[in-house]
Amino acid sequence: MTDFAIAVQNGIPDLVFADGDLVIDESLLPAILLSLMTDRLAEPNDVLPDGSTDRRGWWADAYLEGGDRVGYRLWLLNRAKNVPDEVRRAREYAQEALAWLIEDGIAAEVNVTASVPKQGWLHLQIVITRRDGSLEEFTIPLDTSRGAS
Repeated sequence: MTDFAIAVQNGIPDLVFADGDLVIDESLLPAILLSLMTDRLAEPNDVLPDGSTDRRGWWADAYLEGGDRVGYRLWLLNRAKNVPDEVRRAREYAQEALAWLIEDGIAAEVNVTASVPKQGWLHLQIVITRRDGSLEEFTIPLDTSRGAS
């Protein structure tokens, strides 16, 4: 799977360039970051953090087949106060955002652990088991003090 390279620096993803050219990445990192950095449509029963009726979501979901949806519902935790519950839900939402890797046959298994190493930061440890048994591991630091995703 070839894609453009994305790096996370100071909790913010950005494209990687070398000598003015876009760097190419053979790993799953770009796909994982896009899955985690795109706001997923809230479920009808989700409580929206700002009290609005805006369920967000990615505009292109309307064009996906079979009701597929892209993104991460981390934004729903923007005003959460219960840290253990927030970490559990952040992990569940990340699993949901990355489930397409299994559904599309890219991975046999996706395991996510979440932690809060310090206030305002969420760390996701992601282990992808490829169909051939090989592993890819990623640590994604997210600065949640700026608002989720």
